[in-house]
Amino acid sequence: MRLTQSIYSLAIMAAIGAASLTAGKKAVGQAEFSSFVYIGNDDYYNANPLKGDGDFYNPVIAGWYSDPSIVRTGEDYYLVTSTFGYFPGVPLYHSRDLVNWRLVRNILDRPEQLPGLVGQSLDRGGIYAPQISYNPHNSIYYMITTDVGSKEGHFYVTATDPEGSWSNPVWLKGIDGIDPSLFFDDDGSAYIVYKEDTTGRPKWSNYRCIRFIAFDPESGQTVGDSWPLAEAGVGPEEHLDRDEGPHIYKIDGRYFLICAEGGTSNHHSAVIYRADSLRGEFTRWSRNPALTQRYLKDKRTNPITCTGHADLVMTPEGEWWGVFLGCRPGPGGFQALGRETYLMPVKWSRDGFPYFTQSQDTVPLTLHREGVKHDPSWGSSGNFIWSDDFKGESLRPEWIGLRGTTADYCHLDGECLRMQCCRELSTGKGVPAYVGRRIQHHKFEASTRVRFKPRNGGESAGLLMLKNESRQYYLAVCGDRVELRTLSPKEVRVIASAEMPCKAGRDVELRVVSDGICYDFYVREAARDAEWTPVAEDVDASYLACERTGGFTGATIGLYAESRD
Repeated sequence: MRLTQSIYSLAIMAAIGAASLTAGKKAVGQAEFSSFVYIGNDDYYNANPLKGDGDFYNPVIAGWYSDPSIVRTGEDYYLVTSTFGYFPGVPLYHSRDLVNWRLVRNILDRPEQLPGLVGQSLDRGGIYAPQISYNPHNSIYYMITTDVGSKEGHFYVTATDPEGSWSNPVWLKGIDGIDPSLFFDDDGSAYIVYKEDTTGRPKWSNYRCIRFIAFDPESGQTVGDSWPLAEAGVGPEEHLDRDEGPHIYKIDGRYFLICAEGGTSNHHSAVIYRADSLRGEFTRWSRNPALTQRYLKDKRTNPITCTGHADLVMTPEGEWWGVFLGCRPGPGGFQALGRETYLMPVKWSRDGFPYFTQSQDTVPLTLHREGVKHDPSWGSSGNFIWSDDFKGESLRPEWIGLRGTTADYCHLDGECLRMQCCRELSTGKGVPAYVGRRIQHHKFEASTRVRFKPRNGGESAGLLMLKNESRQYYLAVCGDRVELRTLSPKEVRVIASAEMPCKAGRDVELRVVSDGICYDFYVREAARDAEWTPVAEDVDASYLACERTGGFTGATIGLYAESRD
């Protein structure tokens, strides 16, 4: 990649909080998006083709799919992950083999299921660490989670068919904190384990902050008082962030508790406890952590880092496997992918504790599971092509927006996605005219075909790359020019531009190409054999990197239309 034109800038102060949420719904110009293509091209997959049936890639769900939780009923596995400030919330994946995962729907897909997202931070508020479970005593699936920025906090929704519609939220009383998880015992009793509010508590030491409370499936509410984790055994030798993300399992008559520990960065891990009773002492495994990569060298080839927040599942054949989150830094040592979903077989220690890694064991990027054939067309792992011509009756479940439904701004007409410009901006805390999908590769190409003629100088539409409210690249069609802008709550900065290759109102194609270190942005007329015109090249990809921005989400890329008049 090389810089082919000078980069100039223009600072424009944006209106912060000036427009009301209802004002953002006022429609003006309209963009017509008729295609979107995403092509993954990571080096590891190109250099390491799978050798045969049974081989598969880690992560099994690439890109920002963090805090995975898994459940099996019969031959079917279902998996959910966090969505924070995005809507619809909580993607539901289905698999029959643990390796190939298909996104079947988003569980929280109605505004009444997520009423509190507006006003919250995109990558620090919203839906944290959902857990999916199945109660065999009433044949009902549960998804329980926390809306961190809402006043109510914890809630769950239910379904008898997980691939169908889920109920409205049931808000829970009697518990605080985050990361609730349901457990249904053999005798029909049920419990919630969670991380309590830690305000004023020590950050580390033997204080674990995990609590339990009984749950009544008939009334749908907690029962009685909660009680704390009673810990016995060896404590940590390091000062590590307290436990969170707990899950309970009953295996051969004994209770196992798995928790995330050490924070969410490079010290992240999973630890295991065991007890004869939920109200009894939980023995902390003397060889914890049961999963981590923190003992490995930072500068290693193809590293996986930050592993933790695990969940276990037993196959119909009686084997144990587990899913967990991890990060995959790219060629420049940074990444915009966020926390991804990994899969590994579970091992058992001689003293009867489950674990994934010990000491300097590495999480492999390629594994083997007998009888399974990896299918890249599912769009969950490896290099693949994903496209949309917007001719369906509804948006595909990969498309997500910010904090609420985009139904007021976007609709499908059988030929394209029509998106109205609106005054609610992507840098605010409302619901802008944006639909995006997760970036799943370091090296990728994404393009869209759009027809747009602004009604005034404040309108634009195009391709938006978004990490949070303050870090965004916007390839914008705005009249007779195409501009690459950075967007933040304080300013719009135009860093490069090019003339439109055709008259305003005719179809053009926009494209971004990433090599994992830099982005190149292009435009061309949507005509046969048209050449791509560079708008900007060698644009810093670390601007959207998780290591620079913080937060809990990865970057998304998608379609956007705004009005600043």
